[in-house]
Amino acid sequence: MPEGDTVHQAARRLHAALAGKVLTVSDLRVPAHATADLTGRTVLAVAPRGKHLLTRIEGGLTLHSHLQMDGAWKIYTPGQRWSGGPGHQIRAVLGTADRTAVGYRLPVLELLRTADEQRAVGHLGPDLLGPDWDPDRVLENLLRDPALPLGEALLDQRNLAGIGNVYKSEVCFLLRVTPWLPVGDLPAGHLTRLPALAKRLLEANRDRPARNTTGRREQNLFVYGRAPRPCLRCGTPVRVAGQGDGSRERPAYWCPVCQWGPAPAADHHGGRARTTG
Repeated sequence: MPEGDTVHQAARRLHAALAGKVLTVSDLRVPAHATADLTGRTVLAVAPRGKHLLTRIEGGLTLHSHLQMDGAWKIYTPGQRWSGGPGHQIRAVLGTADRTAVGYRLPVLELLRTADEQRAVGHLGPDLLGPDWDPDRVLENLLRDPALPLGEALLDQRNLAGIGNVYKSEVCFLLRVTPWLPVGDLPAGHLTRLPALAKRLLEANRDRPARNTTGRREQNLFVYGRAPRPCLRCGTPVRVAGQGDGSRERPAYWCPVCQWGPAPAADHHGGRARTTG
């Protein structure tokens, strides 16, 4: 699942493959930019911003993409078979003399002026892995809506950029609170610890091929994707339930014993989820 660490890895791979090289192939397979031709222009840089990718191109242009749930950029050498998915899922092809970057299942792909990048990413909060990181601003952002459940606040990229569903569940577990605890009910010590904890988790995984939050070889994650297996801390079955409304609902994983706070009456496995505290 693409989150801030994954997007930073993708940016590094794209930058290494394309930056400083002239485009010999340009194919943007979205209606708004189907006639755009970037061939002959040099790729200047590929930069991450939260979960967004900004490919900056000579002439003051930026190709903005977002991976969301299952998008991906794949890089191929000449003659190598493209294997990222069927052809109808390809949204962009950027090729140089020795590398071709192919964007699959990209729900967001737009060509804009580099000077207008803020229109695409200006709403984002401080990037956990970026030069604009500001923990004090993150705390201010989170406390703007103290009644909002912590899990939803962490996923709101306007508060801090880079956390997705995996880190949402893992951060809540490490803080020992449920994802449904209102931000304003977090003990002061937990709240002030939160930005540094989230940043530490993403930084630790920025260069890893497999995400790990536990520090253990045999189990990479504490709770995400582990329902109904035993909690690594206390042995109680991990629970899962939807969080959010409608199309924005995402699964939240938690331990009903180790984590304090409100929780749904039942999880997706039909088990009762009690409120702990």
